[in-house]
Amino acid sequence: MTYSIVARDKDTGEFGVAVQSHYFQVSPAVPWALAGVGAVATQSRVNVSFGPLGLELLQAGFTAEQALKALTSGDPGAEMRQCAIVDAKGGVAAHTGRECIPAAGHHVGDGFSCQANLMEKDTVWAAMARAFTSTDAPLAERMMAALEAAEAEGGDIRGKQSAAMLVVTGSPTGRFWEDRIIDLRVEDAPEPLPELRRLLRIRRAYMALSEADRLSEAGDRTAANAKSAEAIRIAPEMVEIRFWTGLDMAMAGDMDGGCRLMAEVVREKGERWMETLRRLAIVGRVPADVAAAIEARLAATVGST
Repeated sequence: MTYSIVARDKDTGEFGVAVQSHYFQVSPAVPWALAGVGAVATQSRVNVSFGPLGLELLQAGFTAEQALKALTSGDPGAEMRQCAIVDAKGGVAAHTGRECIPAAGHHVGDGFSCQANLMEKDTVWAAMARAFTSTDAPLAERMMAALEAAEAEGGDIRGKQSAAMLVVTGSPTGRFWEDRIIDLRVEDAPEPLPELRRLLRIRRAYMALSEADRLSEAGDRTAANAKSAEAIRIAPEMVEIRFWTGLDMAMAGDMDGGCRLMAEVVREKGERWMETLRRLAIVGRVPADVAAAIEARLAATVGST
């Protein structure tokens, strides 16, 4: 009772799965992906084991088609299931069992598959495919467009409840927690897709902020400032991004620009952020003299407005 997309970005090698369902907490069941290996979506009277077992088969050298055949041939309930797999070479395989509740079906394309069951219309998966292939954006945003197209086409006949998105890198680092570059979950919401898109936007902002930190540590202040500004533009409501960006700027010598950003946060959110600055100084995260100078500047700026 779900619609989903599995996909591989042929330019970056990223793998992704995105899903929406009228079902509480769809995220632990449907989306599975492993960097450099592939992605699996398992749904419709879901056999959750198809996810981890499918990835294990891909790791062992099976193609998507071979892995799907192995999974379904060993499952007595296969005719009730849907499953789609994309492998490291962009090979795709999908299965919609004869006993899936209509409207049910799938659309396999170049490096992706869209699948759905218990939909209002049998046009949902084709609409997903059109949206995915016609959107010029990174993989996550293209998958988001596919989900939104499914909902616009009628979506799950029962309504909507939860959604999730998982994206992993194409080249594994050996640190799986770093390879999962996007891992978003809306467990229960009246409008899960708008919330998922909001979370994706915020995740992009924090990704830009992390890149700014990396550039700053490498000594490229100009590029770091540009990335920090990008993070603020993407998610201006995230006061924490402004606070840490301002603090980094002030510690790097741009006291005016940094304190301007930090003052915005203190003005909006109050004394807690001044106290945060003091506590950073206590443990040496900010030199005591720098923290004192910033606090004095903030007190004067905020107090004068």
